[in-house]
Amino acid sequence: MKFIEEVVVDEFLPTFRSMLAEDLRDRGLTQHEVAEALGISQSAVSKYAHGDVNRREEVLEDERVADLVERVGEGLATGDMSRVQALVEAEVLVRRLEAGDLLARLHEEAMPELADHEGYERIHDPDSGLRTSEQVRSSVRRALRRLTNASGFAGLIPNVGSNLVESLPEAATVDDVAGVPGRIFDVKGRATIPGDPEFGVSEHVASVLLSARDAGRDVHAAINVRYDPEVVAGLEAAGYDAVEFDADAPTDPIREALADREDLSSTFVCYQTGGYGIEPITYVLGPDAEAVVTAVKTLLGD
Repeated sequence: MKFIEEVVVDEFLPTFRSMLAEDLRDRGLTQHEVAEALGISQSAVSKYAHGDVNRREEVLEDERVADLVERVGEGLATGDMSRVQALVEAEVLVRRLEAGDLLARLHEEAMPELADHEGYERIHDPDSGLRTSEQVRSSVRRALRRLTNASGFAGLIPNVGSNLVESLPEAATVDDVAGVPGRIFDVKGRATIPGDPEFGVSEHVASVLLSARDAGRDVHAAINVRYDPEVVAGLEAAGYDAVEFDADAPTDPIREALADREDLSSTFVCYQTGGYGIEPITYVLGPDAEAVVTAVKTLLGD
């Protein structure tokens, strides 16, 4: 993990300061005067003068940086620009270069996975949704860890596999729902997760969750496990309401089954007992991934 501020400190500032120190020396300032103007030590100025710092070519060749160095150098040399103004001018340029520009590219170079998230723009914009989506994925990861560490969970996985999903607050489509790519399968008695949670990878369980939300239920997570009367009875005994739906219903069976239920617990169960070519399945739905996993674990004696 590398912050863009580290890129500024490690990649931009040494080059910018060395360029500015060089400019001021060319204007006739002594090493002591350059140190005073830049607020750094004379030994640092000496390092800049002797080329003892690594300089980024991208910064050296950027015309905006060169223009700023010339303006600030002239202003500091003549006294027309205060150190505070020089700092403000430099800060303004840094902010510009961070916003999808030179420093953003250097940041992505240092941390390539940022390219998948539109880099700086989404990281620094609180309204971009990136923080929320990463929190959802983190919630699914934590719940999956609890689930797969639980003894006996593999025995609850249906033939079609299980999936654990959680949605964004205003989810409308499966692309707004994070889940396990490829589903969770029982491999020789162990629950196996093929990959890290992603958005848009669960068509089936995500659709069940979205249908429940369409029915007015305030739920954001769901998991499917095998159907068995004892499974449903165990969940009901633990205090979770259960609703049966018709898997062969022509429209939206989940929404229809939940439409008239106003008294459901915050975490509840929907199940169907099968149909032509349809495996019977139990779904647990709740406010978040942790809540639905907690419900499933009651079946395992936890």
